[in-house]
Amino acid sequence: MMTYSAVVRDSATGVFGVAVQSHWFNVGSVVPWAEAGVGAVATQSLADPTYGPRGLDLMRTGLGAADALARLLAEDETPAIRQVAMIDSGGGAAAHTGNQCIAHAGHVTGDGWSVQANLMRSDAVIPAMAEAMQSGTSSVPERLLGALEAAESAGGDIRGSQSAALLVTSGGSIPAIRLQIEDHPDPIAELRRLTEIRVMYDDMEEGDAALGAGDQPAAAAAYDRAGSSPHAHAEILFWQAHGLAAVGDGARAVDVMRTALADNPDLAALLDRLPDVGLMDRAVADLLRSATEAL
Repeated sequence: MMTYSAVVRDSATGVFGVAVQSHWFNVGSVVPWAEAGVGAVATQSLADPTYGPRGLDLMRTGLGAADALARLLAEDETPAIRQVAMIDSGGGAAAHTGNQCIAHAGHVTGDGWSVQANLMRSDAVIPAMAEAMQSGTSSVPERLLGALEAAESAGGDIRGSQSAALLVTSGGSIPAIRLQIEDHPDPIAELRRLTEIRVMYDDMEEGDAALGAGDQPAAAAAYDRAGSSPHAHAEILFWQAHGLAAVGDGARAVDVMRTALADNPDLAALLDRLPDVGLMDRAVADLLRSATEAL
């Protein structure tokens, strides 16, 4: 897995993330590993994928990233061909680039982050990734995507692009984001597109949760974020309209529903079916059905 990757822990939230790109099929099945509350690992070059679960096991026992990595390297018969980075639960970063990794190869670590690469087109790639990580103050996915995009802008993998992946933890055992682009002519652009779509759906779910908790302003804001996404499609607009009606913004709800139904008239049938199974208030359905009158 000759490639470039970035590993980060957000100091404010404790969220871990790993992102990677390579000219190799399905790089996401080997390189990125992360577990909420424990740490994150990227294992690449002539990768030993067991560095991922074994590194997390060691950090789960309380070892810091540096000690965990040192132990794994000591047990490895061929550490010279490995490139590995780890972040622990305290934000400690450790990385290793073996002396038989193919140039241009190297790594840079900082407070709660590491970037690493091998077989790069030039020695400008790794500094560009490090600069992106240092200047990044946005969300974990944005910092990681920014590092990958910086690497590509600086020349990237000398072989070109093929696959990419993004792994971000949540507060529980299920990752907040796990996206893998197995094979694509522009995998980083595709990874960004899918990440934006994932965020759009997360905003919809956040709106539903806020509505359920009685926080109507937060619900309306979340629904609006989802509906304003460049990837919003008719079904997203349908549920945005439902949310807006539920928080009392009937006029906007009807306008949004009208747009949704113009794109997909078949969704009008849902306005009749959802109240029957308790998934939409009948008064809300009647209100939204008025959007069909102008179609």
